[in-house]
Amino acid sequence: MSGGITSSLRTLLPILLGVAIYAFGLHYFILPNQLMEGGVTGIAVLLNYALGLPLSLSTLLLNIPLFIIGWRLLGFRAMILTFVGTIALSLFLAIIEKMIGYGWIVPFHTESDFILAALYAGVTLGTGLGIVFRFGATTGGADILARIASKKRGWSMGQIILVLDAVIIGASLFYIPKEKVLYTLVTVFIASKLIDFFQEGSYSSKAFTIITSDDGKQLAAAITREMDRGVTLLPAVGAYSGKSKQLIYCVVNRHEIRKLKLLIRTYDPLAFIVISEVQDVFGEGFNEE
Repeated sequence: MSGGITSSLRTLLPILLGVAIYAFGLHYFILPNQLMEGGVTGIAVLLNYALGLPLSLSTLLLNIPLFIIGWRLLGFRAMILTFVGTIALSLFLAIIEKMIGYGWIVPFHTESDFILAALYAGVTLGTGLGIVFRFGATTGGADILARIASKKRGWSMGQIILVLDAVIIGASLFYIPKEKVLYTLVTVFIASKLIDFFQEGSYSSKAFTIITSDDGKQLAAAITREMDRGVTLLPAVGAYSGKSKQLIYCVVNRHEIRKLKLLIRTYDPLAFIVISEVQDVFGEGFNEE
């Protein structure tokens, strides 16, 4: 019982942290500088500019139709977390609105250095959403559509949101100066990169595919012994020579690349090496999620 509660807290607390960061970025950088945001939140921002409606209320009301779609296509667990994320967003937005009203938070407002506001807005929004997505939730709106497309098509969530945001932000040209829209595109681009960063892992590992010139057993043993990394041996045949070879597959962290190269050159200087980018790794010695 306690294990289940602990596991739930490990999921819930980062989601709440991410939502809080996102809500803070909206109120601290976006609204005071008349920048924009994409998705349903972007529509809510426009309603705030045009009618003075609070973000906390409009984001909640605009997300209701999308809940129905997401519930059917994303499943029960995904929508439960999305429900938590959306309610939490409205709650944190309301809290920050009150704090600003009481003077406890003074939003960052500039008359000239909008690039600074755009950069920090992108960092806060991207970090917040990246953490939320990383733990399986969304803040509703276009995030639901992005998760559906990512699940069904395997597309990058950051790229999907970038396209959707560009469409909505383009529509904002009717309401805010074009200079602000251009600054907003900087914000959206940075946010999309940070979303992918958190989605794909905080580091990039490297996968080594090594085609040996001998049986490969000595090299494999050396990698296991000296680097404490798992190795997979696969039989292979050279198409031109017709000779049997061994293919070694191994994944290492960035700081281990040089050491593995030296081992390969020491034990099999004629080996053919292919090094590939790996965005995330799960298993012993790597992420245990």
